[in-house]
Amino acid sequence: MALDKVRNVKLKALYWDISADVYFPPNFDENEKYPAIISAHPIGSCKEQTSGNVYGTALADQGFVVIAFDASFQGDSGGEPRFIEDPTLRVQDFSYVVDYLVTLPYVDAERIGVLGICGAGGYSINAAMTERRIKVVGTVAGANYGRLWHESFSGYDPIGSLEAIAAQRTAEARGEELRVDDLLPPSPEKAQELGYTEIDVYEATEYYRTDRGRKPHGLNRALFSHQATAVGWDAFNRAEVLLTQPLCVVVGDKPGAFGSYRDGVEIIRRARSTNKELVVAEGWSHYDLYDKPEPVATALGALVPFYQKFL
Repeated sequence: MALDKVRNVKLKALYWDISADVYFPPNFDENEKYPAIISAHPIGSCKEQTSGNVYGTALADQGFVVIAFDASFQGDSGGEPRFIEDPTLRVQDFSYVVDYLVTLPYVDAERIGVLGICGAGGYSINAAMTERRIKVVGTVAGANYGRLWHESFSGYDPIGSLEAIAAQRTAEARGEELRVDDLLPPSPEKAQELGYTEIDVYEATEYYRTDRGRKPHGLNRALFSHQATAVGWDAFNRAEVLLTQPLCVVVGDKPGAFGSYRDGVEIIRRARSTNKELVVAEGWSHYDLYDKPEPVATALGALVPFYQKFL
């Protein structure tokens, strides 16, 4: 997509701005009405990576107005302190983006969908349960961040993690330095040296810490003292009752520690949606779906007709 088909905008959250890139379809006419898709980035990522430059571009080329945004406290968006990864705040961001979209004369307010990638897959599902202006939900390698913290991110010791988080927050309130964790090794070579060879962890490093996916704002950092909410949060809570929108879930069939395959199967089972589809990209992993041509084509081959049908 030509650069003149992408526009950076700032939209209001509570007391700060959210930065977003709007991708326009070919032959865009501001006097027409278009369906819109909100494209949300993975945990620790930014809008210039897979949510914007890959899926945002591709969906816009298929006739949708796409808005890829940086989460509050991350990327080019505002909010202090930096690097907060709080599921409740991430979910609220979707409503701020919808607030912006419904003011645009060329967006059909009754045809707004969402695409969530990795952790944003869980966030987008959770947001759609109560944000009824979202009419359609798609996910790619969607993961439940609350489950991750309740399990592997806490070393399967959620109470111990909560105690450590509480102690760190008290220390910071008393003036000690903020603890900002770097979530990945600095390079694939260092990951191997440290023994981080599990498929999701290693391939995350390969994506974010090399020229393949590295961007200035995609830093994969998190403020430890603000992780307590995630430990007690479940992206799929009440999906049996509240998740009624059409749902398309794309996962790779190489399961890894981040659990997107397992989460994809679970949300399809639990969602109340009468129109729901699980698409398994055979032979591909979580991070293959971020940018590799063949698995991305598989994902888009399911998502594009899905959005066209239900938006």
